[in-house]
Amino acid sequence: MFRFKSIQKVYEIGGVRIGGAPWENPPVLVGSIFYHRHKVVKDEKNGEFDKTAAEELIKTVEELSNKTRIPAMLDVVSSSPNAIVKYIDFVSSITKMPIMLDALSIETMRAAFQFVKDVGLNDRVIFNSLNAKSKDEEFSLLQEFNIKSSVLLLYTERVVDIDVRLKNLELLLDKAKNYGIEKVLIDTFVIDVPSLSAAIRTLIEIKSKYGLPCGAGAHNAISSQRKSFKERFGIDGTKACELASNLTTIALGADFLLYGPIESAVEIFPATYTVYTSYRYLGRKKDLLIEI
Repeated sequence: MFRFKSIQKVYEIGGVRIGGAPWENPPVLVGSIFYHRHKVVKDEKNGEFDKTAAEELIKTVEELSNKTRIPAMLDVVSSSPNAIVKYIDFVSSITKMPIMLDALSIETMRAAFQFVKDVGLNDRVIFNSLNAKSKDEEFSLLQEFNIKSSVLLLYTERVVDIDVRLKNLELLLDKAKNYGIEKVLIDTFVIDVPSLSAAIRTLIEIKSKYGLPCGAGAHNAISSQRKSFKERFGIDGTKACELASNLTTIALGADFLLYGPIESAVEIFPATYTVYTSYRYLGRKKDLLIEI
């Protein structure tokens, strides 16, 4: 377990604390809902979905979060302006969890931000995400609609390169400051199995040097190659691989985890509880921690 040299920043978003030393605040688990081909969605363009099934998924997350005392957020995904407004309206009406706005186009961003502003949800939302290739217009939209929290994704085509990720971080931090973004969550970018270790190493470096809350979409290590994993290991084996990817990130100090489809909550919450509870005991004995 690590003790980081720099002071660790802690943000509060929608009543959830995120960041800090690994034994202080539990990692925040973020599940995606209404993603492409999600079985609860009937019409992705118009935002038609099975409300009963969607509510059951969200309530399951709430129950698991309450049982484990591991905080949760929802990643609301859409590429349609009409759909994302319906999704946000629904989710915000049945849960108090913070919401990541995973808007996949500028038009969808604008529609989402306008709705959030109109109904007063600014303090509960986080944009997911900005990266080094994001247009100035995207940054401007956050400023225009007073969206103060965003994930900064350290995307790079050189997927195992740590230095490029750190250079992208510097660029993004400067732009975020210029556009009034006050709370930044750093996603160190996982796209496949080789990139997982690079992302985790980057996470450790950033927490040590900057003290910023860091995490990753670690499930991408497997989901991007799901077909080949299923052929090799079967469905249960593939789930085990995804859980291993997610837990490795948690075990090495992540403040938040985008664990993939919301259905995976039933595995990741108990597993994270086990790791975090163990680390809390170690955190009481500071002399046993590795300082980095």
